[in-house]
Amino acid sequence: MASWSEFAADEPRLAGEIRLLLQQYGPGFGYLATVRADGGPRVHPVSPVITDDGLYCFVIDSPKRRDLERDGRYALHSFPPEESDDEAYVAGRVRTVTDPATVARVAEIGRAAPQVDWRLFEFTVDVAMLTRRDQAIHPGEGRPQVRVWLDPQATGSTRQAAAPPKARRGRHGFDTRRPAA
Repeated sequence: MASWSEFAADEPRLAGEIRLLLQQYGPGFGYLATVRADGGPRVHPVSPVITDDGLYCFVIDSPKRRDLERDGRYALHSFPPEESDDEAYVAGRVRTVTDPATVARVAEIGRAAPQVDWRLFEFTVDVAMLTRRDQAIHPGEGRPQVRVWLDPQATGSTRQAAAPPKARRGRHGFDTRRPAA
C-alpha cells in the first residue's frame, strides 16, 4: 500500500498527469467506486484532495462511507475531459485520518465545511493508470496509450494471500466469475 507521495516519488510524471486530470476543473473531481456489503460496486462523484503528502477525500455519513469503513477497497476514476477521452484511474485501500493537524490542513485545502459530518480518508495507491487518446490528430485511429504503475510492495504474495482458495479474483480482489450487473 503506497501512499500518493510514494507513488509520485516513484513515477513523478505519471502522478503529475493523473493529478492534472483529477483537478482539470479546479478542485478535484472524480468518481469513487466502493464495494457494497453484497459485493457489488457502488459509484459516487467525489472531490478528492491531492497534496504533496497524500491523496485524500472527505466522505459524509452515507452508504459510500460505510462501504469504505467496512471493506476499505476503492477505485477512483477521473471525470472525462471535454476535448478528449483521456482518463486516469487509481485504486487501492483507504486509511481513516484522525490526526487533527492533517485533518485541519486538508480541510483548508479542500474547503471542507467544518459543520458537516464528514470523515477524512487517505487513499493508498496499489495501481495507477493513465490512458491518453490523441483524437485531435488522428480521430478514430490507432490505439490509446496506456501507462500503468503497480505498487511493487503489493504484488505477488501479498495479492495472492488475500484471495480465498479456489476463487478467481481480479487484481483488486473482486470475484471475476460474477457476471456484471
